[in-house]
Amino acid sequence: MTGKELDRATLRQVQGLDERHAGWVAKHLVMAGRLMYEDPAVSFQHALAASRKGGRLACVREAVALTAYAAGEYAEALREFRTYRRMTGDTTHLAAQVDCERALGRVQKALQLAADVSPDELEREARAELAMVVSGIHEERGDLQAARTALEIPELDRRRGYPFSPRLFQRYADVLAASGEKQAAAAWRRYVRVAEKALGLGGFADPDILDVDTGPSEEERTERRAARAAEQEQQDDAAASSEDSDAPA
Repeated sequence: MTGKELDRATLRQVQGLDERHAGWVAKHLVMAGRLMYEDPAVSFQHALAASRKGGRLACVREAVALTAYAAGEYAEALREFRTYRRMTGDTTHLAAQVDCERALGRVQKALQLAADVSPDELEREARAELAMVVSGIHEERGDLQAARTALEIPELDRRRGYPFSPRLFQRYADVLAASGEKQAAAAWRRYVRVAEKALGLGGFADPDILDVDTGPSEEERTERRAARAAEQEQQDDAAASSEDSDAPA
C-alpha cells in the first residue's frame, strides 16, 4: 500500500500538502476507505490520524465524517459533515447529517435540516437518500402518511432503475405494508426484484470470479521464443545450403 490507491481527485488534494505529510495522510485515507464497512471503529481512527496532518483538506474532513457515521459516532460525524459542507458547499451527505440529528434525539431539528434544502437542489441519489431518512423519521413518530409522502419523489418510478432504486422501492413497500395496503406493498416488492435484476444487484449480482492464469510463465514463453528463433535460423541455413548446391558450377 503506497497511498496512490486513492482516486485522482482525492490524491490531487493530498499532494498539495507538504511532502513530509502527504504520504502519511494518503496511506491513512486508503486504510480508512478499506475498513469502513469491515471495521468502522478502526476506519474512524485512520481517518482521525489523517486529519492530524491533513485537517485543512475537504477530502479528509469528509473521510472523518463518513467513518464516524459508520462507527456510530454521530456527534463527531455531524460536526465533520457540517465542516465539509461549509468548505465545499456540497450537499451530497445531507441525508447522513439528518440521520445524525435523529440518532442524537433531535428529531425536530433533523426534519428542519431536511426542509432547509429544496429537493431540486439535490442530485438524484442525495434526494433519494434524504427521502428514505425522512420517511423513517416520520414512521418512527407514527405518521405513516407523512412517511409515504416523503418517498413520493420523481425517482420513485418503477420504469426507471438507479443504483438506489431497490432500496427506495423496498422502503415504499414497507410503508405501504405498515399502512395496511398489502396488495400495493406486494407490487412494489416485485418492482424491487425487477430493479435488482436489471441492475445486477442483490440476488442477481455477479459472483466474484477470480481469474486464474493457467498459461505459460514468462520463463516458458522466453524459452519458446528462443526455440522458435533457433528453428527459424536452422531453416534459413538449410535454405541457403540448398540454394548453394543448386547453383551452376
